[in-house]
Amino acid sequence: MRTRVSTALALAIALPAVAGCSKSPRDRLQGRWLGESIVNAPSDQVTRATGWVTGTALDFSGSKVTVTIPAESPRNGTFKVTKAEGDRLTVAFLRPEGSRDEAEFQMGPDDKKLHWNIGGGQEIVLAKIQN
Repeated sequence: MRTRVSTALALAIALPAVAGCSKSPRDRLQGRWLGESIVNAPSDQVTRATGWVTGTALDFSGSKVTVTIPAESPRNGTFKVTKAEGDRLTVAFLRPEGSRDEAEFQMGPDDKKLHWNIGGGQEIVLAKIQN
């Protein structure tokens, strides 16, 4: 009897964790992400870069995306995850006029942080604020 209870308890703890791992890369991106910080910005540009980053947002809904960057109109389009290796994702952004951009992301713990590789060893860290 004690073994059954222990087994049931172990399954009750493990199953939600396994179920969370079954989300597709696209599903993991869904929701609203707000810029929080920048990694590896030159020291003389940290304040300015952080101000820019905190005005940045990504909104993923189904296959649609809205990218909001300070001092620009929000850009709408669709997206597709073109490569997924563990927590690393390559995403293609398709604009309505037909142009395409690619970006590399890394999901953080519990899918609550998103690291956007912007090149030069720099990353924008975004926090998920809404599913």
